[in-house]
Amino acid sequence: MVSGQVHGVFFRDTCRRRAGEHGVAGWVRNLPDGTVEAVFEGDPASVQKLVDWAREGPPMATVNSVSVQEEEPEGLSSFEVRETPGGF
Repeated sequence: MVSGQVHGVFFRDTCRRRAGEHGVAGWVRNLPDGTVEAVFEGDPASVQKLVDWAREGPPMATVNSVSVQEEEPEGLSSFEVRETPGGF
């Protein structure tokens, strides 16, 4: 979970591109409360690179905090930008 000024700053698309560069599968989406939720799966070092990137975000973002929670892998094979719940 990423909070701060992270909507409308190309966070999701940049995250998708970075994931592709590092061979990380998963997904990213905006949430109605203004945060971004992302799931990363892959080599632990590559996943850590994405988490480290999320702490900064793209140039126009202002990241206040990143909360990381380890979960069981979903078995994803690609990375996608998902729709915001509720159609936002």
